[in-house]
Formats: sequence, structure tokens, C-alpha cells
Amino acid sequence: MRAAALSILIAFALACLLPAQSPVPVVVPAATPAVASKPAPAAANADSAPAVLKMLQEMKAANEETLRKQAAILAQLEEMEKLADQIRITTKRS
Repeated sequence: MRAAALSILIAFALACLLPAQSPVPVVVPAATPAVASKPAPAAANADSAPAVLKMLQEMKAANEETLRKQAAILAQLEEMEKLADQIRITTKRS
């Protein structure tokens, strides 16, 4: 037993003496200045308004569906919590 403990202790002592690996330098490229774009003409904005409205309505529908799913999952979790509380009460009584 002492021999095993002594050999483990020696192994750890020798491991501490080993040189650690040096980290590889990370080169980050310099940020380029942002080029300001010109605003789109008003005619293009008038044509894209229905497309934007349609996209927003689709996003709203997707968000509502996500909220419905989350509400259903929350109800399941609350039911599971009630059952877990009942199990805890039952196990404390016995």
C-alpha cells in the first residue's frame, strides 16, 4: 500500500516538473472601416412595403405558434411538479 502511494506521489511530483505547452498566438485581422450605404429610393420602399408586411405577419404567426408550444410545455411541467410534490408527501408519510 505504501509503495503504491509513494509511486503515485512521485508521479505527480514529476508531472509538475514537466514544461507546459505554450499557447499558440491568435492573429486577429484589423477591422476595416464600415462603408456607409446610400438610402434606397422612395419608390423601392413603396414597392417593398407589402412584402415587408407579409414577412412581419409570417413572423408574428411563427411567434404565436412558439408561444402556444411553450404554454403547453409549461402546463406539462406544472403537472409534473404537482405529481412530484404528491410523491414527496406520500413518501414522507411512510
